[in-house]
Amino acid sequence: MESLQFDHRGLIPAIIQDRKSNQVLMMAWMSKESLILTCISGFTWFYSRSRRELWKKGETSGHTQRVEEMHYDCDGDTLLIKVDQQGVACHEGIFSCFHNRIK
Repeated sequence: MESLQFDHRGLIPAIIQDRKSNQVLMMAWMSKESLILTCISGFTWFYSRSRRELWKKGETSGHTQRVEEMHYDCDGDTLLIKVDQQGVACHEGIFSCFHNRIK
């Protein structure tokens, strides 16, 4: 955790990728606390900037993300988390949040 660079709010962006398909599922913010909870539980936890609270992915929907691998980039300011996605990742009911194409 010493190598990670959290921003002035104590957050770091996390890119979530499906381990099987390599499809990018979502991006969310993590605090040190949510990162620790993720490491301990084996499931993704994030920090909601709008609600100012921790949240576990799938806690209400049942669409969980079991962590398979975690990496950080060369600058230490972005995480890549490969998961086994159960259900959909997007709150709109779609597998990936990145389903809107720019034409």
